Formats: sequence, C-alpha cells, structure tokens
Amino acid sequence: MNKPQARRHWRQQRRQAMDTIGLSLTEQVHACLVELHRPGQLGLFWPLGSEPDLLNPAPTWEGGLALPRCDTGGLVYASWRIDEPLSADGCGIPAPQGPPLSAEAIGLLLIPALAMSPAGQRLGSGGGWYDRLRVQSPWRQVPTLAVLPECCCGIDFACDPWDVPLQGWISESGLHWCHGAHC
Repeated sequence: MNKPQARRHWRQQRRQAMDTIGLSLTEQVHACLVELHRPGQLGLFWPLGSEPDLLNPAPTWEGGLALPRCDTGGLVYASWRIDEPLSADGCGIPAPQGPPLSAEAIGLLLIPALAMSPAGQRLGSGGGWYDRLRVQSPWRQVPTLAVLPECCCGIDFACDPWDVPLQGWISESGLHWCHGAHC
C-alpha cells in the first residue's frame, strides 16, 4: 500500500474504532498522564474528524497546556487555558494566539496518528506539520507520543526519510514504548 492508500485505510479503521472506544481511550490518556508527568507544558491537539478528543474534559497538567497553531512559519505551540478563547489558525483550526513556545517549554507532546509501527513511525494525515516541527533539533528532543486506537498500532508501513520516530503511543489498552524508549 502506498501512503495515500494507507491513509484512507487507517482513517476508516480509526473512525470505526473511535465509535466504540473513544471515551475509554480518553480516560486511558488521562490515567497515563499521571505516570508521564514531567516539567513543562503538555502539548495537545485540537481533534479533527475521528481524532481522539483529549480536550473534553481537558487534562490536568501542573505545567499548563499548549495547543498547536499553523501559520506561515509552520507549526508552533502556544500556551492555552481552558477558559481562553481560540481563533482560527492558517488552516482554519481553533488555536491560541499567544506567542510561540520554545521546545524547551514543552514537557510532553501528544499527537494524533492514523497508524503506528512497532518502531515508532507514525502515519499521519498527510499535511506534514508535525514532521516538519519534529525534524528540528530542539523539537526532536521533546518526548512525543501518538494517541490512537489499539487496532491501528503495530502496523508496518513505508516511511519517508523525513519521518521522525516517536517514543511510543497511548491506546485504550495503555501506554506502549517503542524499543526501549521512555520519557
């Protein structure tokens, strides 16, 4: 399967799974965050389509929360409080409008995925936003976990040279580290 075919297939698989496990996946993420706590802000994502909704309810994280914003310079993260209004970013996605955060300000990133390989390769939606962010040296150091249904994990698929492996993923069955990776 090429990447466009794989995206169509795994998007359908994720959509079907999320209809039945969406709430349990969100609960599992919240439970795992207690174990994963580290200094810095928690980078989350605004849920699109069948992506898991981690914002309802938003997790508690001592260092605060951050959401991504797409702009002309690429993907950046900005601090966000639950009561703070959001504005459409360059892709029309609700995002905070504050100043961009440095990679060092982020303690953990949670990002959506369509599928994950055992080696930590993520199949995303195809925009390349997270890949372009994570290829930058400081962002490569930020522990990053995908959030997706278990049925979409452990899948082998073709990767591109610019794909940056993640440390692991969280599914409804818990936290999974890739080949000895950890925070």
